Amino acid sequence: MIDWLSKVEIVFQGTNILLAENHPMHLHGFSFYLVGSGYGNFDNVTSPKTYNLVDPPEVNTIGVPQNGWAAIRFVADNPGVWFMHCHLERHSSWGMDTVLIVRNGTTEEQSMLPPPANLPTVPSL
Repeated sequence: MIDWLSKVEIVFQGTNILLAENHPMHLHGFSFYLVGSGYGNFDNVTSPKTYNLVDPPEVNTIGVPQNGWAAIRFVADNPGVWFMHCHLERHSSWGMDTVLIVRNGTTEEQSMLPPPANLPTVPSL
């Protein structure tokens, strides 16, 4: 779970021993900044030194380079449950996807709407 207004950084690592390829990664519910990308393995010490923190592109889908990495950043200002996945359908079906859960803020305007009163319920078994 991600706290409301947290600053989030995610690094996608796309190296593979066999058949490496570009992965178009998409996050629902947010636009994010592509702050860096490169080839080879991401290095926690040297790779962030190459980040573009001046004018990074703001997007909602990025291509993780073949045999490389991509780093994104965003502010978690949209509460809810958000799907993040590779846009290559086969990869998503193999598990190249996840869900990010962003907690509510402190006010009604910063929180998820409650379910509608007429939402059908599933009977318990």
